[in-house]
Amino acid sequence: MRAMYYEQFGRLVSVAEVADPIAPEGGVVIRVAASGLCRSDWHAWAGHDDSVHLPHVPGHEFVGIVESLGAGVQNWRIGDRVTAPFVNGCGVCEWCRSGQSQVCPDQTQPGFTHWGSHAERVSIRGADLNLVAVPDSLTDDAAASLGCRFATAYRAVRARAHVLPGEWVVVYGAGGVGLSAVMIATALGARVIAVDRNPAALKFARRLGAEHGVEASDVTPAEIADVTGGGAHVSIDAVGSATTSADAVRSLRRRGRHVQIGLLSPDQLPVLPLDRILAWELDVLGSHGMSAADYPEMLDLVARGAVRPQDLLGAVITLEEGAALLPRMDHATSEGITVIRPTSG
Repeated sequence: MRAMYYEQFGRLVSVAEVADPIAPEGGVVIRVAASGLCRSDWHAWAGHDDSVHLPHVPGHEFVGIVESLGAGVQNWRIGDRVTAPFVNGCGVCEWCRSGQSQVCPDQTQPGFTHWGSHAERVSIRGADLNLVAVPDSLTDDAAASLGCRFATAYRAVRARAHVLPGEWVVVYGAGGVGLSAVMIATALGARVIAVDRNPAALKFARRLGAEHGVEASDVTPAEIADVTGGGAHVSIDAVGSATTSADAVRSLRRRGRHVQIGLLSPDQLPVLPLDRILAWELDVLGSHGMSAADYPEMLDLVARGAVRPQDLLGAVITLEEGAALLPRMDHATSEGITVIRPTSG
């Protein structure tokens, strides 16, 4: 099959002919129709994730058709149109049994622990636990974000922050996951502020429902406090940097909740204002994707039109264009979610 491929961290990404994956016992091979290009792919390429082994094929959010079944798969058939959370649980640990496979200690992740979806095919283990049927109402390009950014944002906003109607929510970063958070928080009745360095991205966030778009600066937390009358109820760092994570916490009002979504580089670990966290009783929460068990509620909102992943779609590109763009994902500016179609036509 054709795939994006690299043999060294931080070096050349090419498109190469590589071996087809084989369906593991209990798993499947999926022919990829569309695969989202995400900043997390850049972290893998840069060598920030010790689960990645070379040579490597990146890509972890996708939609496609089940092409082959491993022994023991019960609930899926060849030809089913599916996605999967980027965290694939083992199905037997206490967290998977309780529906929390996003923190499975024996998790696998396409594009990290094994070859990923920036390719014509990808393998997924534990199909009966981890696969999710994709609604017919969503195109392949729109559905690609369901495996990572849209689902990650949904769980962060809904299940971790427990955003309520009328609350102020500030989202740092108007990339794919940040824009998803803007859309979802708005759908839940929150008043949303988007923060980004890119005016075009802020304009996009306004179209998705953000009341305010704030260009990031040294005084952003003070601006947020002024707009909201004392700070946001919820802050979300969808970028992942020492600056954005600390500023997001400083943007909260007393008793506020911060959710960290963006991954941080080893040299970008934040120094959080612990004095304020203690004195103001702030909650600092991590959020790591979403279990397949939690998808029905999100997909019900999609089916009712309350949220529209299709509105997040930005550029649609080829594998070759993706290979050129991946090394620049840490600083490239784009509007919406960039999607790779591994097969032309």
